[in-house]
Amino acid sequence: MKKLLPIALSFAFSSIAQTPAANVTFTRDVARILYQHCVACHHPNDIAPMSLLTYKDARPWAAAIQQAVVTGKMPPWKADPHFGKWSNDPRLSPSEIATIKTWIDNGKLEGDPKDMPPAPTFPDGWKIGKPDAIIAIPEQTIEGSGPDQYVYINVPTNFTEDRWIVAAELRPGNRRIVHHAHVFIVDPPAPAKAAAKSTEKDPQKEYARWLKIKEGTIEWVRPEAPVIDNGCSVDDNGVFPGSHVSDLGSLISSYLPGREADVYPAGTARKIPAGASVNFQIHYSRTTGKKEVDATSVGLIFAKEPPRQISRRIDLSNHLFMIPAGDSDHSVTECHTFDKDILVTSLTPHMHLRGKSMRIVADLPSGEKKTLLYVPAYSFNWQITYRAEEPIFLPKGTRVEILATFDNSPNNPMNPDATKPVRWGSASETEMMDGWIEYLDAPPTTTTSAAQSLDYQTYKNTVEAIFLKKRPTHARCVVCHAAANHAFRLEPLNPGATAWTDEQSRRNFLTVSHLVKPGDPLSSLLLMQPLAHSAGGAEFHSGGRQFASQTDPDWQAIAAWVTGR
Repeated sequence: MKKLLPIALSFAFSSIAQTPAANVTFTRDVARILYQHCVACHHPNDIAPMSLLTYKDARPWAAAIQQAVVTGKMPPWKADPHFGKWSNDPRLSPSEIATIKTWIDNGKLEGDPKDMPPAPTFPDGWKIGKPDAIIAIPEQTIEGSGPDQYVYINVPTNFTEDRWIVAAELRPGNRRIVHHAHVFIVDPPAPAKAAAKSTEKDPQKEYARWLKIKEGTIEWVRPEAPVIDNGCSVDDNGVFPGSHVSDLGSLISSYLPGREADVYPAGTARKIPAGASVNFQIHYSRTTGKKEVDATSVGLIFAKEPPRQISRRIDLSNHLFMIPAGDSDHSVTECHTFDKDILVTSLTPHMHLRGKSMRIVADLPSGEKKTLLYVPAYSFNWQITYRAEEPIFLPKGTRVEILATFDNSPNNPMNPDATKPVRWGSASETEMMDGWIEYLDAPPTTTTSAAQSLDYQTYKNTVEAIFLKKRPTHARCVVCHAAANHAFRLEPLNPGATAWTDEQSRRNFLTVSHLVKPGDPLSSLLLMQPLAHSAGGAEFHSGGRQFASQTDPDWQAIAAWVTGR
């Protein structure tokens, strides 16, 4: 693959080089590429150092843009392309790289302003759209000198009823000093029980407490603790004694270098109980050398309807490893066996400054080993969540291996100190070894995706046309269902487009297939939710009733696709 890429690029470059330079302009050719791949970060008041929304913004950075895209430095992407397909892969195609290169090499022409595509909008800076609720920490003052500071702050939600959320975005109040942050759900206190609690201490929890040293808000494993580098000798071998791996992880959003906002898969949500709080964990760096203030917040978007499934997350971690001083290629592992069928929706490697590589492997009950994700050159500065293009089915009994390597040598430019062994700790100068897995419970009878028994071409030609159709007294389906706050979410149309690209249609097809029971229209949410209740439809549909009866031609067209007629 790597050997073929330069050839592909050379053909693309030579093809465009034969085109008059005047035919490659910013407004018609370059802006659409930047809008699709770059401006999610490169817009005002976001993580990138400059905006690329307009010709005036982009032109002074032309040389830097060319170097970044030709070398593959930007957009950032660390996954080996031989393993897995990811919906958030931002890499430019060879022809897109060639277009940018030709534009820059031939005068950086602006072009006709009428050719400019509509600019993406970022409401008040929120990537998920306008939140239904914003929860902020009290303003924090961070002094200009001293070690990095870690704060843990609980903030009440003041929710008087349970809330299901479909998206969450953790937004730093001061990007100059917030290195990374997480926000967790803290359940409300359980009612006090009448019976007195036992005063007997749990030996495992007491031992786990001894293993960790805590100083202020920072904790780390004590140097003399037992060492377990091989967390796969038995399942969950490297976790703290007494810990239990949970698939209802309370983390709802993270702010990390290279990480997008957290938008959960269509039809799923996470619950925040009434009376809950949210816990912010924030790492402040003192990079500016002066006193700074911050008021980080999290924005939440509520589900418009009850979710079909809970979006689950499990963190597979080794807490008891030790990386020897000077070791340039130290291996640490952790394993876990799933006791049910699951559909993996995303994978995230997480290490600190000495992280070198991570491979996530599924050992299937059939005996087959399947690499789900391989990040050969991990970067602490770009901690990317890899979102599966199609949910990855893992049958009950699958053992997932997290295989990490670390570089604690002087040759690692990120290494704070190569002369000391390193153990687990919350500060970036210590280390972590985590594989974060987001997934859904697979339907009981699912052994393959429902999409495999449905015809894609009929879907694209017939069903999607109905989603785009304007019906009397109703908005088009796409108007509501392309919004982030819908459990059933279609791909947003590209600016100026009247239909989806084939790639977008295929993603829509996979989303829609989860709302369909092949062969049974009356058990398919896709048909029953928008059908009038008097005609046998579901009791609730926030978008009104598109179909008054089962004789509606469009309802029958979708039903015919579901039954395979």
